[in-house]
Amino acid sequence: MAFNLDNAFGIHGEALKLRAQRTAQLAANIANVDTPNYKSKDIDFKTAMKQVQQINDSSTLSRTQKGHMTMSGSSASSAPLLYRVPTQPSIDGNTVNAQLEQAQFSKNAVEYQASFNFLNGSIKGLLTAIRGE
Repeated sequence: MAFNLDNAFGIHGEALKLRAQRTAQLAANIANVDTPNYKSKDIDFKTAMKQVQQINDSSTLSRTQKGHMTMSGSSASSAPLLYRVPTQPSIDGNTVNAQLEQAQFSKNAVEYQASFNFLNGSIKGLLTAIRGE
């Protein structure tokens, strides 16, 4: 029986990719706080993770006919960007709320670190098992 790293780490690898994408978008929002007509965007992390989970769940299916389509692996980098609904739009058309963006950035950073720590612990556990300790 072959060992599959994707199964060992679950969805945490994809979660890291999504968190990194979200970090970049939140940073772009903060950087454009004073840009006229800039529209604040974000990804819906929960929906994107549900899609990744569905793809991972359905990828365990096997092809019974040569003509059947194969399921490709999930792609976190394709999480759709959604416009944030402004609580108080500015006169110049900018919809960035600096305090909200900074709070979301901080929360995302903590959640990224949590996923990273989980993966790091899993890797250390695998290394321990490989070494026979």
